[in-house]
Amino acid sequence: MTDTIISSATKEVVIGFERPFVIIGERINPTGRKLLAAEMKIGDYSRVEADALAQVAAGAQMLDVNAGIPLADEPRILAEAVQLVQSLTDAPLSIDSSIVEALESGLAVYKGKALVNSVTGEEDRLETVLPLVKKHGAAVVAISNDETGISEDPNVRFEVAKKIVERAQDYGISPADVVVDPLVMPVGAINDAGRQVLTLIGRLRNELKVNTTCGASNFSFGLPNRHGMNAAFLSMAIGAGMTSAITNPLHEPEMAAVKGANVVMGRDPNCVSWIKTFREPAAEGSEEMGRRGNRRRRRNA
Repeated sequence: MTDTIISSATKEVVIGFERPFVIIGERINPTGRKLLAAEMKIGDYSRVEADALAQVAAGAQMLDVNAGIPLADEPRILAEAVQLVQSLTDAPLSIDSSIVEALESGLAVYKGKALVNSVTGEEDRLETVLPLVKKHGAAVVAISNDETGISEDPNVRFEVAKKIVERAQDYGISPADVVVDPLVMPVGAINDAGRQVLTLIGRLRNELKVNTTCGASNFSFGLPNRHGMNAAFLSMAIGAGMTSAITNPLHEPEMAAVKGANVVMGRDPNCVSWIKTFREPAAEGSEEMGRRGNRRRRRNA
């Protein structure tokens, strides 16, 4: 069993084969959000604050923090965003950037063990990101592409993931601290993408014995009823062995699918989380409400 432990100063989240599926909230990302990008660029983090609190309230166990804004001081902005989010919530963070200096800046102020998002199989990325991960005692997302780009062949993507895991070990990083993103392709463009990635997830679990994550919404890109499609994908990916995803916890169909999959996979003992989330409150004046009131009065007596 492989467990990847990510932590804040006061809280641990464990991504693992026999653990409940981990939702990593995706909302703190200015890509495609012009207003958020403009605000973060001038040091206005009010929307970052709101997004952080809303995602945790909706059930995200971790949060991804990205500050990729063109022509902005990304290292400064990412560090400020990380510090702000850590002051608001104890949820561990994924520090997300394609710029190594920004990753360094975010990790320097982070309290706990972060997840670095991300490293690819390109040689220059391996040689710069992996030492940084080791230096800060972090875990890392390994994205299954390299100098040749993103292959549509899942066997090629598996070999890239294997290469990253092996290179991480050369730097003293355990496979338990490598979370592989097998790259979910849009099924509307590649009709066999779903079956391919489910097979790949199984290989990553059984052969490399690593945890996995993905940008779940990529699967439904360009299709109608994206939430329904994402929900179907997530539940089947969990069945295939996927252990986390970067997605929006404010989308109820996806969250219901994840919670249901946790029940089906035996990772919600006695369906406690499912019942807590979906049980209808007792109607005012009902017999059940009366019983609850009597229990409260007895406890307070």
